[in-house]
Amino acid sequence: MDSVTQIALGAAVGEAVLGRKIGNRAMLWGAIAGTLPDLDVLVSLGDAVKDFTYHRSASHSLLMLALVTPLLVWLINRIHPSLREHRTRWMLLVYLVFATHVLLDSFTVYGTQIFWPISNMPVSWSTIFIIDPLYTVPLLVGVITALVMSREHNGGHLANSVGLVVSSLYLAWTVPASFTAEHNFKSALQVQNIEYDRIHTSPAPFNSLLWRAVVMADNGYYEAWYSLLDATNDIRFSYYPSELELLNGIEDYWPLQRLQWFSRGIYSVTRLQDDIVINDLRIGVEPDYVFRFKVGEISNPHAQPVIPEQLDVVLDLSRLPLFWERIWDQSIELSPARQNNGQAS
Repeated sequence: MDSVTQIALGAAVGEAVLGRKIGNRAMLWGAIAGTLPDLDVLVSLGDAVKDFTYHRSASHSLLMLALVTPLLVWLINRIHPSLREHRTRWMLLVYLVFATHVLLDSFTVYGTQIFWPISNMPVSWSTIFIIDPLYTVPLLVGVITALVMSREHNGGHLANSVGLVVSSLYLAWTVPASFTAEHNFKSALQVQNIEYDRIHTSPAPFNSLLWRAVVMADNGYYEAWYSLLDATNDIRFSYYPSELELLNGIEDYWPLQRLQWFSRGIYSVTRLQDDIVINDLRIGVEPDYVFRFKVGEISNPHAQPVIPEQLDVVLDLSRLPLFWERIWDQSIELSPARQNNGQAS
């Protein structure tokens, strides 16, 4: 999730655990602990693919964070020696903030290696967009209310608890919403006799009513949209080719294999001039994908691997209002005009 959400969640958890005993310092340290796991982005690992795929690994491991917790509590006690009597509560506060941070990230499309080093497979339930105001706003309201209200009363603490409950209920709602969307996508694929290898569903930006599916098929993939408010199951799949043959000759290149593994096979291959590019199809909207990597160059007679490079993407922000319109109107097209509807694999 975005940094604002993680700070708000950390502050809210801090207030819930220790706010009534020590005041706003509980929220402060909750916010700090809620930020720490994401600081791994400041550490360069040598190339773009490593930086991308090792993010949310050791720094987001429930096991590693359990080892870090006593160190942070030691630092807190050094800074606030008068609060050492709450050491057990500090331990609970810090680890709960760490745990809620990484578990929340696991609900997003990117995934989190929460069991590293036992398992490096990212856990990704993909039920909430990385920025969702309906999750974040209740947390912010609760935290701000607790900050401004007098500690002589429990109103602020109660408001913070309500914010946590409301945001948690919303997160819980996204799970059956995801199952419903995926079920309808699969039903539509069956009705339309579209053969496919795998399917990935994720919510559209800023909401949990509109869902996107990426369906991997032979030599390409389909993109489709479904709103939980759609009256019918008339889902239209737009087919896009993937130039997999461009990878001939560089199949054993580690950055390529790493991206194929990390994306769980939900990727496409395109040619940009003489560059061979891997697109992670899980994050973005056709044709604008957030994570694109140059892994090779075209040369005679074979493709040649290159030092991987993450490419900039120019997002078409003019399409953002269409997401909200599409929630209510099934006829709204979100894919570009170059789509090829109805092509079977």
